[in-house]
Amino acid sequence: MKNAIQGAAALLAAISAGTAMAQSSVTIYGLLDEGIVHTTNADAAGHSITKMPTLTGSFPSRIGFRGTEDLGGGLQAVFTLEAGLLMDTGGLSQGNRLFGRQASVGLKGDFGTVTIGRQVNMTFMAMLKSDVMGPNLFSISSIDPYIPNARSDNAVGYYGGFNNVVVGATYSTGRDNSAAGGPGGTNCGGEVPGNAKACRQVTGLVGYETPGYGFNVAYDIMYGNTGAANGLSSSNNSDKRLMLNGYLKAGDARIGAGVMDRSTRAVTGLTETDLYYLGVSYPVTPFVTLDTQVARRNQKSSDNDVTMLVGRLTYYFSKRTAVYAALGRMKNSGTSAVSLDAGGTVGAGKAQNGVMTGLRHSF
Repeated sequence: MKNAIQGAAALLAAISAGTAMAQSSVTIYGLLDEGIVHTTNADAAGHSITKMPTLTGSFPSRIGFRGTEDLGGGLQAVFTLEAGLLMDTGGLSQGNRLFGRQASVGLKGDFGTVTIGRQVNMTFMAMLKSDVMGPNLFSISSIDPYIPNARSDNAVGYYGGFNNVVVGATYSTGRDNSAAGGPGGTNCGGEVPGNAKACRQVTGLVGYETPGYGFNVAYDIMYGNTGAANGLSSSNNSDKRLMLNGYLKAGDARIGAGVMDRSTRAVTGLTETDLYYLGVSYPVTPFVTLDTQVARRNQKSSDNDVTMLVGRLTYYFSKRTAVYAALGRMKNSGTSAVSLDAGGTVGAGKAQNGVMTGLRHSF
């Protein structure tokens, strides 16, 4: 950790020096979010647990550096360095990486933006406006932890908007270099001589967006390799997601919905699931917002289905500081063991209820 902090300080100093020479625009930003959560049936014996969450509250905590340089003719150089923070311990997230959330550099112009490095991919982008709960501790991120962690190492990316049409794609030669396991690191670095398919990932998006409504379709496929997590231990193994997402403004309310068809060809065999979600975000007053979401994951050829219902109330002291409280319930059928709180635990086949509250500040 000491070396990581020293490295970050040296990098910031280098960025500052470069800013003075190149007259670039550099922004330091961040978000700090932590709370406390209580859930039932946290183990097979049915015990409850009260704790501070590690992965997220209403949003994952982070600190970042974002910059641009005007190159003339409407062309800009851009970069993003963003570190994920664990507020309960002060550690780094995304497999203990210094800039695990993003580390990319690119060019931006009328053609769109081209970036290289570790970056969010099109699965992340596709759900930004339709998932009203976002990466909340109680959300569809608990059912599929990849959703808020849809990032790719060693990636070339493109994203552009033309009138109301948006298009994007990423190509990764090795999707995840971290060996820490979990959604922040799945040990599939790829770039193996003689096996270009190993750990390769391709994502794509096409959509249509207006202030009042929008929709998109997105595609994401990742291949495995020896030692990779989640059963993808061969380059012949793959995890594929096909998504349709949309949002609609109805008065002051925003309605978001989507469906994700997923097929995982792991060493243990083929698993196919469909994830459906519907949410509503409504500003009760200028200072209070109510968000609700219902979701269901149907596992084909199995009774291991999951149903989730959550609600969150947020009070804004200002544009940067807010307090929130949430209630939720996750119903596990068969032998399913999906916890209500992201990164938490639940007894197999048990329903889990939870309550959480927290404080968020951005800068």
